[in-house]
Amino acid sequence: MIWKTAGAPPRWILIGAVLGLLALSLPIVGMLIDMPWSRVPEILVSDTAIAALGVSLRTVLVSTFICVILGVPLAIFTSRLTGKLGEVLRTAVTIPMVLPPVVAGLALLSTFGKRKLLGEQLSMLGIDIAFTSMAVVMAQVFVAMPFLVTSLEASIRSNRSSHAQISATLGASPTYTLFHVTLPMLMPALLSGTALAAARCLGEFGATLTFAGSLEGRTRTIPLAIYLQREVDPETALALALVLLVLAVLVVSVTSRGRKVESA
Repeated sequence: MIWKTAGAPPRWILIGAVLGLLALSLPIVGMLIDMPWSRVPEILVSDTAIAALGVSLRTVLVSTFICVILGVPLAIFTSRLTGKLGEVLRTAVTIPMVLPPVVAGLALLSTFGKRKLLGEQLSMLGIDIAFTSMAVVMAQVFVAMPFLVTSLEASIRSNRSSHAQISATLGASPTYTLFHVTLPMLMPALLSGTALAAARCLGEFGATLTFAGSLEGRTRTIPLAIYLQREVDPETALALALVLLVLAVLVVSVTSRGRKVESA
């Protein structure tokens, strides 16, 4: 037992730990008890569920891909910066993580709305973003990419090695070194960061509702469908919530394995 080892924490810590565990697990247990298990298969093949699942899966796949394509270069770039510039850039990257989701959606709407900063110029070209599937993707990328960037950058900064320098000394180009040396070494952190970003995309609600609306089959993702169904059909809301819970467990599993491999 940990309480008999040298340097063990005081016994009263156990009380706080148990209460903390209950605070985190009891709501999940309550939801599972309340789940209409006999109706779950029927609900998940309903038109409402299939439409929401389709929108979520399509947008999350695109958003996660964009997060990786843009987030990896940003993480590598920020890991190289020091001093005030590095602090400013890291602050800019992490701000979307702590913004209230509705504020994030309002920021996107203020920038890309029809008569706003960039939206007006895009409208002149026949491109309308707000309240479209593209708006869902942009909202998800805005709130999710910082999770990938911060986790990957932390891994880069804590695992600096001479492998890249050796590769360069042997005549390898920076691009070759990136794809054959740096990225393979960062793969566990990249996988866990990508999983976190995908989970954040899947669970995004406030920014999506504000910037993209809730149009069935176009912008109504699973979280939005849960929000709408909780008043008119609580059992459907619970069944859809079960989908997100299962996906959350999968994400936690992926990130845990990534951390184990990275620390090995």
